[in-house]
Amino acid sequence: MPMQIAIVGLGRMGMNMALRLMQGGHDVCCYNRTVDKAHQLAAKGARAADTPAELTAMLDAPRIVWLMLPSGSTTREHIELFADLLSGGDMLVDGSNSSFKDDESNRAILQQKDICYLDAGVSGGIWGLQEGYCTMVGGERDVFEHIEPLLETLAPEKGYLYCGPCGSGHFTKMIHNGIEYAMMQAYAEGFALLESSPYSEHMKLDDIAALWNRGSVIRSWLLELLESALAGDENLEGLEPFVDDSGEGRWTVMQAIESGTPAPVIVQSLFERFASRGNADFSRKILAALRNQFGGHAVKKKN
Repeated sequence: MPMQIAIVGLGRMGMNMALRLMQGGHDVCCYNRTVDKAHQLAAKGARAADTPAELTAMLDAPRIVWLMLPSGSTTREHIELFADLLSGGDMLVDGSNSSFKDDESNRAILQQKDICYLDAGVSGGIWGLQEGYCTMVGGERDVFEHIEPLLETLAPEKGYLYCGPCGSGHFTKMIHNGIEYAMMQAYAEGFALLESSPYSEHMKLDDIAALWNRGSVIRSWLLELLESALAGDENLEGLEPFVDDSGEGRWTVMQAIESGTPAPVIVQSLFERFASRGNADFSRKILAALRNQFGGHAVKKKN
């Protein structure tokens, strides 16, 4: 059933989600702080607004606004803004990578005006337009059921789930990303061992990635992406060994500490990202200095 929806935030995820909804026959209205992006989407059939107030006025009641914004203060500012623009019975979905700990306070802001709130963890990245978006939703079940036609369009078959009360969608996405960190680290270490092996000159790493996706127990979409990354640039010469993190890996580690649940692989994968940015350099200098002090082991001096 076609529905009407407003998408706020047209970055890499928001833009493609809007396009997928349009392809599914939904009436998409849009707003972006850089208004040119909204008008680019309008050229493809959406309706663009230059202000949040103009966007809200475009929508029929009960209105649905889906935020795809940076988590934290930016999302909170827009929730406060739309709390003043929407009316009782309207719905706001936070599709950002927000902390589940923020969801209850975000919901409370909207609840004062009888506006419904859903938290939606969305996975799919730049491939979501083509493949669909795996979507994890928390909040009131009846609100989830109301927007289900939108979720069916966004997701691949069986690719969305009602996870439970407020916060559960973002919590599930947080753990998803923690697992992702660990899987990526395992692939990185394994392929480093292949690259440093005595057989490396005979190996094509992209062929090995392709092979392991044919019936192997470690086959995955990540491995498909690695095959693509290695093809034609096996040594990844164009990349610096610097890996950022979006925050959800940190929150997963903090949740493990708070709940007393062992998660050593996820913890180490996060720390490896810190080390990639030079944050381990001084500790490694300390190690070198100590070996030199107690054992007279040689150290490498800077030129």
